[in-house]
Amino acid sequence: MSVQLNHTIVHARDNRESARFFAELLDLEITAEWGPFVAVELDNGVTLDFATVPEEHLAAQHYAFLVSEEEFDAAYARITARGVEHWADPRQTLPGEINRNDGGRGVYFLDPAGHAMELITVPYGGWK
Repeated sequence: MSVQLNHTIVHARDNRESARFFAELLDLEITAEWGPFVAVELDNGVTLDFATVPEEHLAAQHYAFLVSEEEFDAAYARITARGVEHWADPRQTLPGEINRNDGGRGVYFLDPAGHAMELITVPYGGWK
């Protein structure tokens, strides 16, 4: 068997709020809840398991997602319709914009816990 990412835990102020925010923006489903986790499954079977943690243990992380052009359009429409602050760059110097890096499109936004979320339509460095 090859090595594959199966799941990762995403710390949140409120696991349900963060899972719902993420699932709704990307048109995904909350697939399970058990113990402290609320899981959102990605199309490749990886789950993001959102867990509520004490504020002092919450450290901002970065999560990047490769999406199709159609998925980007739909997610970006939701981002703008909901007034979610977003940027074309990770340093947040180009507000309200998207980027066109590597011949694709990309956008950065924060989830309710302050994690930097990134959507890209082409992998870094372009398609091989």
